[in-house]
Amino acid sequence: MDRWKGRVAVVTGASVGIGAAIAKSLVQHGMKVVGCARNVEQIEKLAAECVRSEFSGTLFPYKCDLTVEDDMLSMFSWIKGQHQGVDVCINNAGLALPELLLSGKTSGWKTMMDVNVIALSVCTREAYQSMKERNIDDGHIININSMSGHRVVNNAVTHFYTASKFAVTALTEGLRQELREAKTHIRATCISPGLVETEFAYRLFSEEQEKAAATYKSIKCLQADDIADAVVYVLSAPPHVQIGDIQMRPVEQLA
Repeated sequence: MDRWKGRVAVVTGASVGIGAAIAKSLVQHGMKVVGCARNVEQIEKLAAECVRSEFSGTLFPYKCDLTVEDDMLSMFSWIKGQHQGVDVCINNAGLALPELLLSGKTSGWKTMMDVNVIALSVCTREAYQSMKERNIDDGHIININSMSGHRVVNNAVTHFYTASKFAVTALTEGLRQELREAKTHIRATCISPGLVETEFAYRLFSEEQEKAAATYKSIKCLQADDIADAVVYVLSAPPHVQIGDIQMRPVEQLA
């Protein structure tokens, strides 16, 4: 990770869970990390924690609504003005809403697409353009996907979410192909976790908190730090190594 010291990463959805763990880890490894979310107060607390821990990098909180394109464009403009540009983009933000295919609300479907697919694509585009205009040829774009991007589980409340994550799988491979055609050495990677113990299930089952808790008690789940470790592994790979997709799940997880 030495070559990334002092360089700039943006992490979406950095206020809690996987995003917060990734942001903290990258700061610990000496990077300048712009962590964005709608709830910026939690990122500010994390930034203060990083300072107290005397990490060699710095976390810069940035308030951004990933359903609003102007917010994302303003964030990348701010990064350009303050830090020249982005070298690493971690598209972590994502959500699942319990909207079934046969009876779900269109608004819920649109929200999942806006965050899980459109925001990821906008941040990818802006990060690449930032790298291109500065002749950065060793940048990295990492999409935090899901095992749901690779198989369909018989659970109706996650079927639309699963479709959005299948899109992330396709987008990452499409991105890899476009980067190769552009004759750049910028790399693209998916990290696809199974069940991770975060706030995810509590948001999905917002009206059934006991069900969410039971989900995480059923097996020994992955932890957010496990995903952060995978990000560090990906960024640490030699420049000639393309890690396309890391699929990881708890040992006890069946599907």
